[in-house]
Amino acid sequence: MSNAQELIDRRRLRRKLGFWRILAILAVAAVFAAIFLPALGIGPGHWRLAGGAGRSLDTIARVEIEGLITENDKLIELLDDLGEEKGTKAVILRVDSPGGTTVGGESIYEAVRRLAEKKPVAAEVGTLAASAGYLIASGADHIVARQTSIVGSIGTIFQYVDASQLLGTVGVSVNAIKSSPLKAEPSPFAPAPEEAKEMIRRMVVDSYEWFVGIVAGRRPIDLAEVRRLADGSVFTGRQALQNRLVDALGGEIEVRRWLEDQRQVPKGLEIVLREPKREGGTFSLFASAKSALFGALGIDLSAIESGSAALNGAMMSLWRPDGAGIAR
Repeated sequence: MSNAQELIDRRRLRRKLGFWRILAILAVAAVFAAIFLPALGIGPGHWRLAGGAGRSLDTIARVEIEGLITENDKLIELLDDLGEEKGTKAVILRVDSPGGTTVGGESIYEAVRRLAEKKPVAAEVGTLAASAGYLIASGADHIVARQTSIVGSIGTIFQYVDASQLLGTVGVSVNAIKSSPLKAEPSPFAPAPEEAKEMIRRMVVDSYEWFVGIVAGRRPIDLAEVRRLADGSVFTGRQALQNRLVDALGGEIEVRRWLEDQRQVPKGLEIVLREPKREGGTFSLFASAKSALFGALGIDLSAIESGSAALNGAMMSLWRPDGAGIAR
């Protein structure tokens, strides 16, 4: 009887060991795929088992650039990775943004240009591509907008708060000892002196000239005409086409037609949404919960964040139709 029980126990042990061996092999295979397949230019949407196990598929990547533009290392990393992927034959940037910080727009624009040196890049404008949003779109080789899209607002702005009257009303006095008159100017605790206003004006004008130069270099418009358009105005897609700020009217179908007819991208490739890597953990859950809570209360979180950026001295390239936070 004991021999029979020992035999049963051995079989159970072998089954358990077999299960854990298979699990370990699958885990090693998953790690291998995560590390080595992207290096070979094979990523999500580039391979499947149906119709041929492990067969590589060519695709067109679609990257969505939405909301307030800030420095975004994950997005830049994605754009750089797409430039190295052999299976990605072209990239569509779907832009729907009122703009944001000039540094954020500059860094993403440069990533778009690096990508465009390696493969075709087209921009598809959704509702809005203004200020830094339009700057990023101008980095693409071809811009398509809807007839009623909002495009433009070429320019920069620097806003600051003068809370000195409020502080005086509540009886608060803020004093400072500075190494030089322009240190930490403009300050929210006192009216800005004329020298500080002139300093900020020089910064804004210099950034404006940089922005105008990029548009003149990227679009078929001479510098004088760009200056005429760059008065902060926004345009419909139809007007933007007349002003040569965009190349065509339409959506994804028009973008695909251009890629296939003008850039010889193979016809009928699947368009696959590609997203930056998301950081998990408590912070991302907290951020999502915060956005949901503010949205339920009817509060525009992007306005608060953009206003905070301006208060902290960030140069902005942003268009806001409601006049809240940062104006056009």
